[in-house]
Amino acid sequence: MVDIEEISQRVKRVTAETLKVELARVANDSRFVEDLGASSMESVELVAAYEEEFDINMDEQAALAVKTVGDAVTFIARILGA
Repeated sequence: MVDIEEISQRVKRVTAETLKVELARVANDSRFVEDLGASSMESVELVAAYEEEFDINMDEQAALAVKTVGDAVTFIARILGA
């Protein structure tokens, strides 16, 4: 089982890599669009990157409704049963 802290670190790393921002800018309360500058296309790429990183399938509509890094961690943790 994956713990929430590991999920958080992996989500932040994947987010920084996908959006090409410094890891230090990615915090739990960072909003993908407003704070990290994600375009709608990058948001779709983020969902795909999270799916690949965690070997999961995410409902795209539900995933795109996630607005912050912390919400993404919670969303992924729920899928993984963490």
